[in-house]
Amino acid sequence: MSAESHAIRVRRRRKPAARQLVLRWTLLVALLLTVLGGVLGLAFAGSSNQIATGVKIGGVDVGGLTAEQARTLLEQRSAKLEHVPVVFVSGSHRFEITPARLGVKVDWSAAVAAAEDRGGGFGPLRGLRRLEMRLFGADVAPPVKAWDTAVDYELTLIGREVNRPHRDAAVKLRGLKAVVVAGQDGRVLDREAVADVLVSTLGSLERGAAVTLPVKTDPQTVVSDDLTEAADQVRTALSAPVRLTLGPTKWRLARWKIAPLLDLPDKGATTLGLGGPGERRWISRVAGAVDREPFDATWSVTNGGITILPARDGILLERAETEMAVLAALLSPTDRVAKISATTLAPSRTTEQARSMGISGVVGSYETIYGGDANRINNVQLVAHLIDGTLIGPGDTFSFNDTTGERTAEKGFKEAPVIINGELGTGVAGGVCQVSTTVFNAAFEGGLAITERTNHALYISHYPLGRDATVNYPDIDLEFVNDTSHWLLLRTFVGSSSLVVNLYGTPVDRRVETETAPLTVSGPVPIQRVDDPNLLQGQSVVEESGLPPQQTSVQRLVYSATGTLLHDDTWTSYYQG
Repeated sequence: MSAESHAIRVRRRRKPAARQLVLRWTLLVALLLTVLGGVLGLAFAGSSNQIATGVKIGGVDVGGLTAEQARTLLEQRSAKLEHVPVVFVSGSHRFEITPARLGVKVDWSAAVAAAEDRGGGFGPLRGLRRLEMRLFGADVAPPVKAWDTAVDYELTLIGREVNRPHRDAAVKLRGLKAVVVAGQDGRVLDREAVADVLVSTLGSLERGAAVTLPVKTDPQTVVSDDLTEAADQVRTALSAPVRLTLGPTKWRLARWKIAPLLDLPDKGATTLGLGGPGERRWISRVAGAVDREPFDATWSVTNGGITILPARDGILLERAETEMAVLAALLSPTDRVAKISATTLAPSRTTEQARSMGISGVVGSYETIYGGDANRINNVQLVAHLIDGTLIGPGDTFSFNDTTGERTAEKGFKEAPVIINGELGTGVAGGVCQVSTTVFNAAFEGGLAITERTNHALYISHYPLGRDATVNYPDIDLEFVNDTSHWLLLRTFVGSSSLVVNLYGTPVDRRVETETAPLTVSGPVPIQRVDDPNLLQGQSVVEESGLPPQQTSVQRLVYSATGTLLHDDTWTSYYQG
């Protein structure tokens, strides 16, 4: 073996020996440190019942105190500060707030327990921790709670004074000239951060310098460069008048009239539109000029008979489409014409439909004379108006009550003479029987089928004998059937002292024959006796004379134009005494 190889073998044998030496020294140092740590730990371990020296809670030194002593100290100081305000500032704004105002409550027991943990542990470990507290100290933040509603309300109050929201760039008009007004970043409270600052500060036991509230920047959402195109659009819109057309009709919209219609880009918007109070008023005026209600074909009564007034289509402005057309014209530098959009509204009854209904002449008519006080005249005229213009189809039934509905004071009916339980009195809608009687007689003379009619309880001499008709909503009605093959139109004509009811349709030349029985007494005069202590025994006095009950009957025979008997009706009327 060579000398060189021998040397190599020697070096390889020495390396494990060096490692063992390093390991021995490391173990020795670790042992010494452990012993030293144990000695220091034992030296500073102190009592486990006391909080480590150097520990603070909410800025208050509680080192060396027991848990009970620390808790008592903290609670006493907290109670003294419950109504002592802390000054919070934001710029030039100052806000003084007390813990009681926000319902701040501190969990001092939990804070003391956390402080004990900072210097706790077993034997030497506790001592080392306490040595750390003695050298570096520790401040435990106590758990703090507050009323969420009170905090939110306080944040809102502070925000009203502190917040300065951003202002976006906008397009404004200087006369008829469009300019871009630059925006500005704002500054607002950082509500979440401010809430933490308020609660934690009010929960602490320190009262010193004013506390600054955190704010954050409220950046613009639209800057001047974003409005370059919109400003050009405004300039184009105001560059020349616009003409509006609807068929042959034209309107000119001058530049100064265009300006109030524009919804300029503002408050985060970047496009031009139409809107605002000025535009709403303008489009309403256009609608007023364009809109027209459809007119149903109807009938006009003249001295020569009845004629048809032709139907007419209506027109309704399509506002959204018209506004779009106007905006398109405003944004065009050359095509400055906007076509107004409108919808045609068809009438419910066309002229052809009216002709097909066959209303061409009088089928039945009757006139009655009326009078009385102003309230009765009001009721007669009002109910005549309610039934005027009623259309009755072939085979349909006319109902007086269904047509007028309940006759109430809310509809305008007034107190007037009326028959109640066989006696004269007053009631709402007194006098309407004048109209029902006239309608009954018009249907009677027209030879129509009358299916329901009731006479008055008392005989009324100014009505045709046996041909009166009373009504009372909803139980006593007047009904007749249109038993012709064409429509009927009921019209009323109210004069100062007379009422005419005409039934128009296709005249069928019915012949009506009537036979009326005389009015006869049907019983003795009813007597109502009333005791009067002022009269002598056996003496009687007639205070008011009455009439006996009476009755009559009316027979009506109705023949067709060819002589066929259509109706043979008899109405018997009984009138109370």
